[in-house]
Amino acid sequence: MMPVLAALAFGYLLGSIPFGLLITRAAGLGDVRKIGSGNIGATNVLRTGNRKLAALTLLLDALKGAAAVLIAGVYGTELGIVAGFAAFIGHLFPAWLGFKGGKGVATYLGVAAAMLWQGALVFAAAWLATAFIGRYSSLAALVACIATPLAAYLLGYVDISIVLAVMSIIVFVKHRANISRLLAGTESKIGSRG
Repeated sequence: MMPVLAALAFGYLLGSIPFGLLITRAAGLGDVRKIGSGNIGATNVLRTGNRKLAALTLLLDALKGAAAVLIAGVYGTELGIVAGFAAFIGHLFPAWLGFKGGKGVATYLGVAAAMLWQGALVFAAAWLATAFIGRYSSLAALVACIATPLAAYLLGYVDISIVLAVMSIIVFVKHRANISRLLAGTESKIGSRG
């Protein structure tokens, strides 16, 4: 039981590092939570107009998810999965930001990449294709989060597909406002500052 608790704590602490907020503040752009959607993730950082900072946020948010899986995974595959899930939760609900974090898409990608590289390829392909066609980051994320656990299941990784499916459900819940805006035709497109 202690190794599981340690993996949970490690993953949560790593996942709860708010890179988007730290990066924008360090760059002198203020608090990213006060612009656009108020989110700390890469999509909202992009609304500052700084693509490099948005890309860095995406990379670091993904890396913290992957690192949680890989580091804890040294002590057992199951512990890696536990730590990865905890990192995802930590990104969504960081204690030091009043449990108001990001929507978890980049961290999801990092966790998926570390657990099953093929799943990460499916995620990236689904996201890129949907974003290219529709120009909606939120829609691209939702499509990718459907495709990834399905791919894991079809590849025979049932345990991983279950974990990814649970994470996907959480992503959908966190995107409920985006879903409403998509249905209403008022969702911001990629590159929009609104």
